Amino acid sequence: MPLEIVLKEITKEHAVTFNYESTLLKNIKVKLLPKEWSLTVKLDNLSIQTDLVFNKISETVITISQPSILCGYLYDRTSEQPLLGVTIQGRASYTTSDQNGYFELKRPNRSDFISFSFMGLQTIKRAVNSFSTKECETIYMTEQLEVMSPLIVQGYLVRGIDKRADWTTSIDYNKFSLLPGLIESDVLQTVQALPSITSVDETVSNINIRGGSNDQNLILWDGIKMYQTGHFFGLISSFNPHMTQQSTVINNGTDVSLTDGVSGTIHMQTDQEVDNTFSGVVGVNFLNAEVFSNIPTSEKSSLQIASRKSLNDLWSTPTYTAYFDRVTQYTEAQNNSAEVTNSDQGFNFNDASLRWLYELSDKDVIRLNFITINNDLTFNESAFFNGVSQTRQSSASQNSIAAALNYKREWNEDFTSAFTITESNYKLQAINANVLSNQRFLQENRVSETNFKLENILHSNLWKFKMGYDFTELEVINLNDIDLPRFVRRDEEVLREHATYGQAWYSNTNQNFSIRAGMRVNYISKFQKVLLEPRLSIRKSLNENIELEAMGEFKHQNSSQIVNFQNDFLGIEKRRWQLTDNDSVPILQSKQASIAVMFKKKGWLIDAKGFYKKVDGITTQSQSFTTKYEFERTQGSYDVYGVELLLRKQFKNISSWLSYSYLNNIYRFQGLEEDQFPSNFDITHSFTLGSTYSEGFWDLSAGLNYRTGTPTSIPLLGNEVVDGNINFDQANNQRLQAYLRIDASAMYKYRINDRFKSEIGISMWNILNRQNEVSHFYRLNSNNEPTQFTRYSLGITSNLVFRLYF
Repeated sequence: MPLEIVLKEITKEHAVTFNYESTLLKNIKVKLLPKEWSLTVKLDNLSIQTDLVFNKISETVITISQPSILCGYLYDRTSEQPLLGVTIQGRASYTTSDQNGYFELKRPNRSDFISFSFMGLQTIKRAVNSFSTKECETIYMTEQLEVMSPLIVQGYLVRGIDKRADWTTSIDYNKFSLLPGLIESDVLQTVQALPSITSVDETVSNINIRGGSNDQNLILWDGIKMYQTGHFFGLISSFNPHMTQQSTVINNGTDVSLTDGVSGTIHMQTDQEVDNTFSGVVGVNFLNAEVFSNIPTSEKSSLQIASRKSLNDLWSTPTYTAYFDRVTQYTEAQNNSAEVTNSDQGFNFNDASLRWLYELSDKDVIRLNFITINNDLTFNESAFFNGVSQTRQSSASQNSIAAALNYKREWNEDFTSAFTITESNYKLQAINANVLSNQRFLQENRVSETNFKLENILHSNLWKFKMGYDFTELEVINLNDIDLPRFVRRDEEVLREHATYGQAWYSNTNQNFSIRAGMRVNYISKFQKVLLEPRLSIRKSLNENIELEAMGEFKHQNSSQIVNFQNDFLGIEKRRWQLTDNDSVPILQSKQASIAVMFKKKGWLIDAKGFYKKVDGITTQSQSFTTKYEFERTQGSYDVYGVELLLRKQFKNISSWLSYSYLNNIYRFQGLEEDQFPSNFDITHSFTLGSTYSEGFWDLSAGLNYRTGTPTSIPLLGNEVVDGNINFDQANNQRLQAYLRIDASAMYKYRINDRFKSEIGISMWNILNRQNEVSHFYRLNSNNEPTQFTRYSLGITSNLVFRLYF
């Protein structure tokens, strides 16, 4: 229909008047609009159809005009250099600045706001009507300053990974470029690029920080402790990368507000500010489909939602098949007894998360978080029994659901209070249906944690003080249920802990010296036990090029993961959480100290650290023994010392790095035959070499990972079997073959129009298709001889992703 006729209908329906030049609408036709649409929706639709600007200047008057162009030049205030790649975002349009800092934005509504955002610089928001209509303005952007926590190093490895003055490594995924082998902003894969953070079996659910086991890591999602971290039972992170805007990695000198995690902390955070711009992402790769959206619900409120779902219901891609085969190696899901046939194997995963922010006032903010994670594996076991085929289904599932409510009050510029309550629930369940014996074995592991925290922060000139109270109630349930013969064992344990903490942080005027010291006092009511945990961090800049750092901490944790038998939970996820009883399962306690020196100049960065850590209260069940001492039950400790070295060089568009770590990790178990021997996580030497190129629309990255093999035990040559059991040589006196992996990835980004942009990426994992050993185990064969079984990492695996941003 002619646009003029449509406008007459809108005039009647909504009692408005349109003002425009008489020749403007000549020969313009549009599709009819549903009458039930609101006036705003109709105008937006007409604007898209006609490329005209509809501007509501009053409740009853709307002007129509040709699209205008907002233009300008963006410069860095400090260097006075033009800024390439600044994101300029309006309500219905989007662009980026070129190498001269120049930008053009089409059709901005005079009542809209335009935002300018760039890595490390303060985001600017300006009303459209504040810009000149006669000329292109020059706009200066200034450095993003954070109270007591500026950046020491920007682009620690690549763009988006920074070193902060609060002694943490920060990963900002809004600025993140690319790492080798990754096309997703997978938090738990990204952190493994840092020195001394690795995974001995190449899974994100088994990350080892400075020689510790995975259960010694504190994994937080917006303050919620997560007991499940992976999909595919550990091969990819279970946290939607679009929802996680920033992650913080802490190896030592932990803030007193945090407990648990005697080896380290990984804290993932969603966006902490209300975003009034509607935006979203839809994407698909060879493993899952994904969706994310930021929805402004009012001027003071915004909602973020995200979800992912595996694709195998539609298509089992080669990538999916490779991941599935990797997870099920030497498990009942893949290798059953000779008389039993497996069929109809199916695996699905999904996750969903939500974050809602509401500004009650200029001083009060409420944040609500919710997340759910699901992994489900099923397969049928079939066998002939008395000449008749019988089939029963076995399954394994791993599920989490968690939520948090946070209220923050800024009393004045210097004093802030925050109240947080979180609930985290985890469930691991397996049903092992033995078709030959007509038996069903049910196993469950449940964890429920409730946490309440009240915290106050006071700024006073060059000082920052933090005081708080923390209460945690942790419940763990373990269930074993056999139907024939009938056997049920259910163990339920509850532990409550109170903690108070205080901390002072001083930073001088020149920001070249800072010291943070604090004390956390913990009381475990069940054992009437008090634990004192001092924390200390010191940083000193000798000049603009050299930084010195010293840190130390005491920490503890009350839960750990154990393995009763390698075939528990069908062998898929055999680790179960348990609580300390302060006796056979001690409280884990750690002491750690480190010193570091950092040199930076003209794009060069050298960061060297030396550390020592001692952890008491470990058990053999929690240390992933698969050979000697696999079935032992005793407690002990480990101490580890090491060196971490990072060498990085930044060119104009290229960031290249070489990282190296050395570890000496020793177990001490007085109840075993050998009271001292190398840890199962003793990766003596580890190298990472990588390079990332980022320019405009392209991100390219390639790298190499090499590390010495992990320790293992082998049967004693010439006397392999004694009394029907495998007789092992000295514990961990051999090593698996060295681990070597070369990866590459590429991402191309392009803008479709003012409203939509997209990206397509490809990755290659283990390009050399090297068979990297991740573990050994032995079983006696029919001739009463030990047979070795080896689990391997992923072979050459490719992935492809396409995303659409709007």
